[in-house]
Amino acid sequence: MQSLWNDEEAAQYSGDLALRVYTSRLLGRDPSLVLHGGGNTSVKIRETNLVGESEDILYVKGSGWDLATIEAAGFSPVRMPHLLKLAKLEVLSDPQMANELKTQMTRADAPAPSVETILHATLPYKYVDHTHADAVVAMTNTANGKERIEEIYGDRVVIIPYIMPGFDLARLCAREFAAAATEKTIGMVLMNHGIFSFGETAQESYERMIALVSLAEDYLVRQGATVETSEIEPEEGTFRDELAQLRQELSQAAGFPVILTRDRAPKTLAFARRDDIATISQQGPATPDHVLRTKRIPLLGRDVADYCQAYQDYFKAHATPDLTQLDPIPRVILDAELGMVTVGKTAKDAKIVADIYCHTIDIIDRATKLGGYKALSPKEIFAVEYWDLEQAKLRKGGKSPMFLGEIALVTGAASGIGKACVASLLERGAAVVGLDINPAIETLYQRADYCGICCDVTEESAIEQALETAVQRFGGIDILILNAGIFPPARAIAELSLEEWHKVTQINLDANLILMRQCYPLLKLAPKGGKVVAIGSKNVPAPGPGVAAYSASKAAFNQLMRVAALEWGKDNIRLNSVHPNAVFDTGIWTEEVLEKRAQHYGLTVAEYKTNNVLKVEITSASVAELVAELCGPLFGCTTGAQIPIDGGNERVI
Repeated sequence: MQSLWNDEEAAQYSGDLALRVYTSRLLGRDPSLVLHGGGNTSVKIRETNLVGESEDILYVKGSGWDLATIEAAGFSPVRMPHLLKLAKLEVLSDPQMANELKTQMTRADAPAPSVETILHATLPYKYVDHTHADAVVAMTNTANGKERIEEIYGDRVVIIPYIMPGFDLARLCAREFAAAATEKTIGMVLMNHGIFSFGETAQESYERMIALVSLAEDYLVRQGATVETSEIEPEEGTFRDELAQLRQELSQAAGFPVILTRDRAPKTLAFARRDDIATISQQGPATPDHVLRTKRIPLLGRDVADYCQAYQDYFKAHATPDLTQLDPIPRVILDAELGMVTVGKTAKDAKIVADIYCHTIDIIDRATKLGGYKALSPKEIFAVEYWDLEQAKLRKGGKSPMFLGEIALVTGAASGIGKACVASLLERGAAVVGLDINPAIETLYQRADYCGICCDVTEESAIEQALETAVQRFGGIDILILNAGIFPPARAIAELSLEEWHKVTQINLDANLILMRQCYPLLKLAPKGGKVVAIGSKNVPAPGPGVAAYSASKAAFNQLMRVAALEWGKDNIRLNSVHPNAVFDTGIWTEEVLEKRAQHYGLTVAEYKTNNVLKVEITSASVAELVAELCGPLFGCTTGAQIPIDGGNERVI
């Protein structure tokens, strides 16, 4: 492991807290040290308050912040004297501790301080760094882990036996560290948990962490406990029906829709196919806090019901009457054919689980090569999973976004109404797949809950591949927004060629038939029922001259939706149409088309844009909001409907 400290970079950070931010980010850059909010750092600073008094303040990483991206605002300023008094108490519950920490902050808008705040306060160093380094954790999760740590570090670290994070750990560390630390001590190892380093400068504390972890990595190399690259080549195949079925079973067992992410990389596939997978994967997580993301153990195979029953037995064996059981479904699934499938309420959650378990695979592999992976007991893991602070969050609850855990597919999503639909659905918590022939669709958003796919919807093979990609990314399809279409230049029927007619109907009608047919098996498996919305047109109920191909194709598409509403109702799939008119911020409305249509009606362009009963301009966003609400509970009893969104059109009315 190499130090990432750079003098030129560091010079841009002025002051103790700024340097704390810098080295925290250096730690966060390396996922083998910390992952997704894991680890914490602190710095002790003397400050003068508003009334002129000097105060010793501990700036410690706040809850919800990630070391890789933390800013000064992400550190919670807590008064040191009170923390040191708390450390001397015999008993302090975690809820009491959380309250005490909040009341001693000097900034009301600061995040909640880390649960390890008191521990940081008791360590007599200005800077303190804490990581869950893979190399260290791999060794502490073995039968003789303590002896290995002693062999590697000697008197350079103090070793603390495992105890659950929180006040008890802080109190134990304060006692053990004071008794065992020497002038040579530069770190502290918490068994089955992680490693601390410290120093009088940000650079010293950071580089001690790098040095300590490097010693562990070197030891693993000498012992032959290195991670090897798998030679397995994943087989080609179609798995969308199997994944969607698995997602439905998981969602039913959980009581809410979930997102699945599939990983068939050689590493995860090789791990899922190991002969000893039934033993090594069922020991427990690499560090106890991972249970909050990954559950204690993964599901092997696809028997969701069996896993849920085993989880309920685990809960009954360790629970006290005041605890509320969490959902019983796995967060990691290992299957010889599927590889690794991770589960979450959101796409981000599923990705975090995947990242954590990929590192867990490496840790298990290394520990096995050292003689055997040995995690904490089910009882110890249960205590973290059902932590007072986590149960308090559960009781507090809160309203979830409308489409949390659901997956939407939007066609023609790179611009206009389609692009606005993507935004509206994302805002309501859906994971969204956007299809468009424009390659810009792939970079429309850079976030875990969006997948843009360049796709020609007139090619059935392209649609099949897009759906396979979508389901492997998110696990299924719940919402289908059929928006892709073209609006050709005005053409009288007497001048309309069969070629132009076919081009329009191929995109506006045939492509939607293909999409509906291909998505039907997935929509049937939607945990909360499938929803389909067609973007029709005012020209369905009130066609205009010169647009025969467009009007006929949209009318036929509308009729297709009505028939599907009759056929698919038995499968709990709702289908509705919206008929926009004069939405001028879409790709089909070029200046040339606008001018020609305005001239046709004897209007200026400005008059044409508001040529409706209400004299309002209709935007893509207003259409998208209606589309999103049509997919929500407000219209849960509605199917086969046609809703105009046109400002009031006299011919339609």
